[in-house]
Amino acid sequence: MLRGVRHGARLIAVDPRRTSSAEWADIWLGLDVGSDIALANAIARVIIHDGLPDTKFIERSTTGYKEFAKKVEKYTLERAEKETGIPRNAIREVALAYGQARTGMICWTLGITEHHNATDNVLALINLGLLTGKVGRYGCGLNPLRGQNNVQGGGDMGAIPAKLPGFQAIEDPAIHEKFASAWGGADFPLKKGWHLSEMFEGMERGELRSAYIVGENPARSEADQGRAVRLLSGLDHLVVQDIFLTHTAELAHVVLPAGAGWTESEGTVTNSERRVQRVRRALDPPLGARDDIEIICELAARLGVDFGRPTAEEVWDECRSLSPMHAGMKYSRLDELGGIQWPCPDESHPGTQFLHARLWKDPVEGPLAPFSAVDNEPPVDRLTDEFPIRLTTGRRLDSFNTGVQTNEYTSPLRKGAEALVISPEDGANLGIADGECVRVSSRRGSVDVNVSFDRSMRPGLAFMTLHFPDQVATNVLTIDATDPKSGTAEFKASAIRIDRIPASSSLGGESQARPGEGARL
Repeated sequence: MLRGVRHGARLIAVDPRRTSSAEWADIWLGLDVGSDIALANAIARVIIHDGLPDTKFIERSTTGYKEFAKKVEKYTLERAEKETGIPRNAIREVALAYGQARTGMICWTLGITEHHNATDNVLALINLGLLTGKVGRYGCGLNPLRGQNNVQGGGDMGAIPAKLPGFQAIEDPAIHEKFASAWGGADFPLKKGWHLSEMFEGMERGELRSAYIVGENPARSEADQGRAVRLLSGLDHLVVQDIFLTHTAELAHVVLPAGAGWTESEGTVTNSERRVQRVRRALDPPLGARDDIEIICELAARLGVDFGRPTAEEVWDECRSLSPMHAGMKYSRLDELGGIQWPCPDESHPGTQFLHARLWKDPVEGPLAPFSAVDNEPPVDRLTDEFPIRLTTGRRLDSFNTGVQTNEYTSPLRKGAEALVISPEDGANLGIADGECVRVSSRRGSVDVNVSFDRSMRPGLAFMTLHFPDQVATNVLTIDATDPKSGTAEFKASAIRIDRIPASSSLGGESQARPGEGARL
């Protein structure tokens, strides 16, 4: 994106904070947390009223436009300014820039998806692409930028409750039979499973009594951390398979050391543009660590099933035989072409550059693209006199998730990373100094943390990262209200208060968690 800016592209950044991306942008829209749909709907209304929709594309390739247009009609610039905090003239300028542009992309990250209405947030952005015909062609698109490498690949391989590899529905009897037959008559459920949030709800109800966790650290990454730790600690049996002894592994009954670091693995990785690429082992795993495939096959053997001892390529070839969208991607082609974008149905197919190019065919191949009439909803954790400040969380460029793989290394960029970032105005109103240790509380718990003033922050907004749970247990504060469609928790919108700490009880800048009632850390 920055290369595009250097070559003349316009960049519009939408974020409650003035991020480093906003510093490169032509326009920064500093919206209030949780008002994304109000902004998107208002932009759509301007585009419609100014005669900028791609009417031919809408008529040929979409459904639901009339209902959508009726929904956004009430999102006037005046209403949007009130709900988003963005001046109406700025909203109009962005709407005209996007509506009039020949090409344009909308990219989003967890600031859109970590909300209780995450799916609707995404649908509101998809509406803008459909409204202007900016999908399925060069220089256009709707792009969820993944928070980690190979998130796309995990979903592609079936790490989704309702899907088997290749996004094939587990509840489709024909699909189920295809996999069961390939797996020697294997008996597995013909129904959707639970996503992560539903698993924790199952633990709370006593319906989920054991868990097998691979490559994840939910004891630190889950919203309402105190609740997550309590539920994980209460399991009858917890198994963790990982390359480091994570906080979650410390709670486990059994830890399986994995040799799954990038330099120690064979296999494939899929990036955000659906490009499947090879991964090659450069180093052997440390003594005592085993390859993930080896661990799974050994577990299967001890449970009475012979998986054999397949190589990574053999596993991939089995996947290709069952997943039509991967069928043409044998290792030799991935090596030769430097990666292939799915779907790739056979070994003569070059891969698919534009996933939705079919929408430009006349007639359209396959189903039409639906507009979605969605309304804005405020965050679940409401601001009150007791909790008057909005906390949003996010990432830093040099760190990775809960810091399992990055926090053992020092970096000058890390300085201040453990801090609560607020505006100088809020600091003055609260009577606290830059660098002072304060107590931050939500309806779920409290942490003690140093304050860092940032003039780009607006009054009433606070920011913390999740990368340093040993110093700042950020997710003690966050709310676990989840989107019923995606299961994602509302990490981005918690209500907090900030209190001074008497000098006699100050921790000297070292964070300490005080979980809410019933939590155990």
